[in-house]
Amino acid sequence: MGLNGAYRYSEWDNSQQLNPFDAHDLMQALAEDLLADGDLQRVLQRLYRMGDEGRLGDRLDGMKQLLERLRDRRQDMLNRHNLNSIMDDLKAKLQDVVDTERHGIDRRVEEAKQPSPADEQTPATDAEALRKMLEQMATKKKEALDALPETVPQRFQALSQYDFMDSEARDKFQQLKDMLQQQVMQSYFQGMQEAINSISPEDLARTREMVRDLNQMLEDRIQGKEPRFEEFMQKYGDMFPGVNTLDELLEQMQRRMAAMQAMMESMSPEMREQLQQMMDGLIGDDRLRADLARLAMNMHQLFPNSQGRQRYPFRGDEPMSLLEAMAMMENLQSMDELEAQMRAAQHGEGLDQIDLDKVRDALGPEEASRLEQLQQLTKMLEDAGYVRKNGDAYELTPQGIRKIGQKALRDVFGQLKKDSFGKHATIFRGGGGERIDDTKRYTFGDPFLMDIQKTTMNAIQRQGRGTPVRLRPEDFEVYRTELLTQSATVLMLDMSRSMFLNGCFGSAKKVAIALHSLIQSQYPRDVLHIIGFSYLAREIKPEQLPGINWDEYNYGTNLQHALMLGRQLLARSKARNKQMIVITDGEPTTHLEGGSPVFNYPPTYRTIQETLREVIRCTRDQVIINTFMLESGYYLTDFVGQMTKINKGRAFFATPDNLGEYILVDYVANKQKKVS
Repeated sequence: MGLNGAYRYSEWDNSQQLNPFDAHDLMQALAEDLLADGDLQRVLQRLYRMGDEGRLGDRLDGMKQLLERLRDRRQDMLNRHNLNSIMDDLKAKLQDVVDTERHGIDRRVEEAKQPSPADEQTPATDAEALRKMLEQMATKKKEALDALPETVPQRFQALSQYDFMDSEARDKFQQLKDMLQQQVMQSYFQGMQEAINSISPEDLARTREMVRDLNQMLEDRIQGKEPRFEEFMQKYGDMFPGVNTLDELLEQMQRRMAAMQAMMESMSPEMREQLQQMMDGLIGDDRLRADLARLAMNMHQLFPNSQGRQRYPFRGDEPMSLLEAMAMMENLQSMDELEAQMRAAQHGEGLDQIDLDKVRDALGPEEASRLEQLQQLTKMLEDAGYVRKNGDAYELTPQGIRKIGQKALRDVFGQLKKDSFGKHATIFRGGGGERIDDTKRYTFGDPFLMDIQKTTMNAIQRQGRGTPVRLRPEDFEVYRTELLTQSATVLMLDMSRSMFLNGCFGSAKKVAIALHSLIQSQYPRDVLHIIGFSYLAREIKPEQLPGINWDEYNYGTNLQHALMLGRQLLARSKARNKQMIVITDGEPTTHLEGGSPVFNYPPTYRTIQETLREVIRCTRDQVIINTFMLESGYYLTDFVGQMTKINKGRAFFATPDNLGEYILVDYVANKQKKVS
């Protein structure tokens, strides 16, 4: 839709997207990887490389798919065409010239045998002599044609010295010669075909002068002098349309010479030798040939790394002309450059450096549009507020973290029965929550959600029938509300190696993110702290949640330190309800002595006792500890039993699949307290 609500329509060009996606869709597709990996850079790199992998309905292709299409397109060109057919094409054109000359000779001889008005005024002996002379000449010409060499360059050279009897054959050969001369010059200079319609002696002299001046410019640059480019373009600008700088001119020349070199290398040795001989013969002028050789040497000095011997394996049957082969070589080399750009950008770096025009030329507008989508991904996420630039890398914003949390929340609650969430009946009412249908007499401090009907009935019952009805404070009836208590929670996440080896860490991490999202969205007054523990314990900030991982370098399960740190965090909160949620797959194996961790496996009596002492301190501070065991081994079960006996909290055995159901439903159930 355009401005002022007007719709704009355009012609279909295969570049339009039928199923576009927005930043919300993209974050939905990324959420699962971000939950599992947590590293935004790696997740984006995978997206750049592999595309959406079906999560957006295959609406986003990655560099892998684009590269495959580019390689398929190049292979199709190689499988279809026959490069050696260049000589076959030239041989066929030369044979057409020879056949035209033969037919012309025969026609001249036949015409001479027919009487004409001019013959009536010419003596019979003279007319017969002319016919015999013509027949002798025709015989010699045919013998010369029969003796033409087999190879294309030698045949071409012989026909260049042959005196044609037929004007049509002469014109055909001259047109072929002019075309080939132009194509040979185009192998050095793009645009020469437009500037030179035929290589006349005057054109040849000007071309020779141009090559000499061009060599002088290049040698000036090699020697560190300032080339006279403006002066050069004033004289020869018509030969180089669209060129504005010497660098542009050199780039064009380098590409043309590289294409010619690649074409030569891709031909069979026999065909290569014939083409080189023919090109030398077409240049004709020895001085120009020497100046072009000098030009090649200067270009090699300026571009020493661009003269590699590149060879393309053509396998097809479709013939090509010299000009078509040159154009195809440039296309193939452009595809090679494009492939190098794509390979370098598979992980996102340098993605904006890929030439969209080259993609459009090689693969079409639809593939260029797909690449443009990839190039705009981070901008789309940044504009929507999901990511932001931090130095050279991107990071998730709080909004982005919430979006991932919503995904985790859906995954966790998606496991529950349809009617198992939100049905927590309570017989007590309070303030601060949602209004319910029950009412009560107003007391000071209640939310003033007055029930007009019941308030009026209270006044009538008090004063009896009659009007007006006079209201007093004791008549007011107000709706009751649920009381939502404020809670402070510490979620303790075991990050030891065994959590990863047992396949538990990913599920535990998802629950932590989901719990944070639940509190943020539905209980914003609550406080949630997250502690990760292995050899030592540390607090994890919400924005760090997607990136946390198990501790692969340290052994140990230091629950004592985690309880100590959690107790200190809860001591700062004024909430009346304080709890710890412990997710672990093993009994404590590490404790602190003198501020330093001590690790033992199997766990020692000392480690167990020091951890239980910290449980006692939490209990004194009225902190409830709920434990979720991801393994049901004897030692873990025994330890958790002792901890529960001391603290009066609850202990559950859970698998990674149902961990979220236990924790989050239990958390929500505890939110709606039965208070009056």
